Amino acid sequence: MNLIASSALVFDLVKLALFIAFGYLAFSGYVRYAKKPWLMAIATKRLLVLSLLTLLVIGIKVFEDVVAKESGPVDAALLLWVRDSMPPQLVSFFELITLGGAAKFLVPATFVVCACLFVTRHRREAALLGVSMGCGWLLTYCIKAAVARPRPELWSTTWYWGSSFPSGHTLSTAAFATSLSLCAALVWPRSRFVSVPLAALWIGLMGLSRLVLGVHWPSDVLAAVCLGVFIPLAISLLVFKDDKHAASLTIDKTN
Repeated sequence: MNLIASSALVFDLVKLALFIAFGYLAFSGYVRYAKKPWLMAIATKRLLVLSLLTLLVIGIKVFEDVVAKESGPVDAALLLWVRDSMPPQLVSFFELITLGGAAKFLVPATFVVCACLFVTRHRREAALLGVSMGCGWLLTYCIKAAVARPRPELWSTTWYWGSSFPSGHTLSTAAFATSLSLCAALVWPRSRFVSVPLAALWIGLMGLSRLVLGVHWPSDVLAAVCLGVFIPLAISLLVFKDDKHAASLTIDKTN
């Protein structure tokens, strides 16, 4: 059984890698064919394009598995493993961490940061953060309503509104943290060496907190991370496609 599961995992990974590679080749071919300046500007940002394709392919794969109810056994096994591996003393810490993904924190935080960026004449950065968060909240609501996946009931947990897929706390945090790190990199380019690791840490802790508390399945969190990071990256690619200063987004500018 383990051999079969391992073979299936390897097959899925190879399939995902091929989808990403073919997607990138198809995009590159279309850019050369269309020869549109804005597309050529996007194509120079190779790392960002590959990151977006990777997030999109993984997100679609997770979504398919959840809808087809193929992720259940793996989700349950991983969630129980997280609970059994986590020291009880850290549960309170993760209860505190998860508050940072709640709407009552992120909504006012978004307004405050957007206002600060707007007042300091960083209006496109303010738009990046505001639109990313708005899209994230709207997609979370729509997907939850459409999929209507039950939350885990493997042990007694705190009640949360809405269905399980995707994790709203994780998606919102991923969108906010990614947008914030992009804005910081655009305003102060050198800050990306600090802002990107801090954003990744915040997103990782938020996703883990939802598993430790037992209120989401691992696939809920994985899909939320993919979508939450994808949204601001895609928006930044369009908003700053012609901006030379956007090279601070860690993008390869070579042809």
